Amino acid sequence: MTASVGDVTVESVVRRVAAAHRDQRGALLPVLHAVQAELGHVPQEAIPVLADEFNLSRADVHGVVTFYHDFRKEPAGRTAVRICRAEACQALGAERLVAYAREAGLALGETSADGAVTVEQVFCLGNCALGPSVEVNGRLYGRVGPARLGSILDGTVSS
Repeated sequence: MTASVGDVTVESVVRRVAAAHRDQRGALLPVLHAVQAELGHVPQEAIPVLADEFNLSRADVHGVVTFYHDFRKEPAGRTAVRICRAEACQALGAERLVAYAREAGLALGETSADGAVTVEQVFCLGNCALGPSVEVNGRLYGRVGPARLGSILDGTVSS
């Protein structure tokens, strides 16, 4: 049986994306990003196809996918929250944001049971002067405290 996501097979997506990057040196990372952008994650079924496309071992591809925290093995929730845990944000209170998320039942690196929210930690969002920083669905927020994080997650804060 061929694995599929929606109406497309994982293999067809991976092979099409790999073909678009075939002439690029070091194409594995861009291909992984493109596969995740299209499928919402890098499914396990993509590993052997990528290994075949790039003449690598499955272990090599798996190692890259698991080494970089940006790649998901499962789809993210409808709202993806990334809390910065780098030194500047930690010094300015990022731990309070992590505690808030935990109290709300959102464990780091996991998606809520209803598929609504995925909370992840990252180690720099490049917004150090305005820490603690949070990224929600690609939008960056600075000077975030627990109350503001709650408002952001509830959709009541626009910037």
